[in-house]
Amino acid sequence: MKQSEKPVTPRHADMMLKICGMRDPENIMSVSCLTPMLIGFIFHAGSPRNAEGLDPKIVKDLPPYVRPVAVFVNATAPEIIDITTRYGIRVIQLHGEEPPQFCSDMRRRGFAVIKAIKIPAGADSSFLSLLEPYRGNVDMLLFDTSGKAPGGNGYKFDWSLLDNYSLDIPYMLSGGIGPDDINAVKEAMKPGLAGIDLNSRFETSPGFKDVAKLSNFIIQLRKLNEHEPIDRPFWEKA
Repeated sequence: MKQSEKPVTPRHADMMLKICGMRDPENIMSVSCLTPMLIGFIFHAGSPRNAEGLDPKIVKDLPPYVRPVAVFVNATAPEIIDITTRYGIRVIQLHGEEPPQFCSDMRRRGFAVIKAIKIPAGADSSFLSLLEPYRGNVDMLLFDTSGKAPGGNGYKFDWSLLDNYSLDIPYMLSGGIGPDDINAVKEAMKPGLAGIDLNSRFETSPGFKDVAKLSNFIIQLRKLNEHEPIDRPFWEKA
């Protein structure tokens, strides 16, 4: 943020909510009724939440207020195009080691691109300097905890590493956010943070979400809206 710019007060009303790792048709419909902005479908054979066997009609029939996101791990461009065409998805999340140029190529093909950045144990804020090449090549970053699996490990990284985040790329927080973390999410709200990604800690089994826990969390999140301004999204700079 430039010195002349004033911080924008975060507004929880504009919090992007992404619920990821869905694959059960009935559970997908129940979760969509909670009106998340984004629902993530993982297309990766190594994931216990792999959605490759899901009927594309389930995704295409989502309510118009829900945007499906296809999550890939080091997939090739033809693989991404094939799956997104079949499922009617135009937002992709790249959760592997995809370089900025690959992200840019996907954007030129008409996709909105979310690039996941995995934060290893012991990292410090210097990792932020490594993100500069993604400027102009992605629509959003997603910060997740590095673990044995590409995602859905259920652990948080140190969110304070983002206290000095200054890139003009909005980001989402992921990794280990659970039903009791509403206060932690509130404290993390600052310019740049566009939303949160919920996954394994709201599950009864891999790929099946506990709708009651999600509903309660969303209600708590929306209660934070009562005394906030409504002039513009909080991730926009002044």
